Amino acid sequence: MAIVVVGTVFVDIKGFPEELYIPGGRNSGSVQIVHGGVGRNVAEDIGNVELRPVFVSMVDDSAEGAEVVRKLRNHRVNTDYIVTVPDGMGMWLAVFDETGDVVGSISKRPKMDALAALIDEKGDEIFRDADSIIIEIDLDKSVVKRVLSYARKYHKKVYAVVANMSIATQRRDFLQDIDCFICNVQEAGILFVSDFSDYTPEQLCDTLSQNLVNADFRSMIVTMGSRGAVYADKNGERGVCPASSVTVRDTTGAGDAFCAGASIALTYGKHMREAVEIGTRLAASVIKVSENVCPRFRPQELGLDIEVTD
Repeated sequence: MAIVVVGTVFVDIKGFPEELYIPGGRNSGSVQIVHGGVGRNVAEDIGNVELRPVFVSMVDDSAEGAEVVRKLRNHRVNTDYIVTVPDGMGMWLAVFDETGDVVGSISKRPKMDALAALIDEKGDEIFRDADSIIIEIDLDKSVVKRVLSYARKYHKKVYAVVANMSIATQRRDFLQDIDCFICNVQEAGILFVSDFSDYTPEQLCDTLSQNLVNADFRSMIVTMGSRGAVYADKNGERGVCPASSVTVRDTTGAGDAFCAGASIALTYGKHMREAVEIGTRLAASVIKVSENVCPRFRPQELGLDIEVTD
């Protein structure tokens, strides 16, 4: 039994200025290459909480692809359902300013035919005994449809995260089958065709609660950076959780760590408020460093009474 994560692998190339970032100028700094991708990050974050997630994905038939798999295995991620194919990984090129925020990026998405074929061949084996499923909702429609079909077949809860919200807005029917959709405030604004940038957490919480009912979504958690996070479900439960106060180095991967923490908590019986608190703690541990994932935690440190097996 384990949480099954369905998503992509990216290679992230990240540039950091030494001083004030000047748009259009020549900025001295450092360039780092790290393994990324929303699904990959979430899977490693779950592995770093000493759980044993199953990652369903693809990598390139290259030395870099083999290194991705090796690293995931070292973090106790089950990689049995990662297929190796040409052009199996994406690439993300990003430039950060002096505060750790992204000021420009270009993303190359991988082809996903092999992922759909893998699920067709081994879907029952993958999802039958899953504790829950986490999926990137902006994967190819064919992949999302297959995963949701298996979730219904085996009565599994599904938690969704997003990499490209413009694609996800075309999947509103899929979101009605998601137990909890986790995104940031900008993404929520795109989803509901609104500008929430000036909302207080309390205002967003009230608005989110009403929007869920209108859209027939089950529940959502929306992160607001330094303002914390809000949550709501269509039955009226809602609330606000403050952010942790930390020094920001790099915000990349913070949302993925938040998703991992919240999804773990919801999978293993925590209420939404507790799930948001755990997600907040994991996210805070990521933004202090330039890595894309959280450091090692024991489940008990996060208030999770989960048996860990080797």
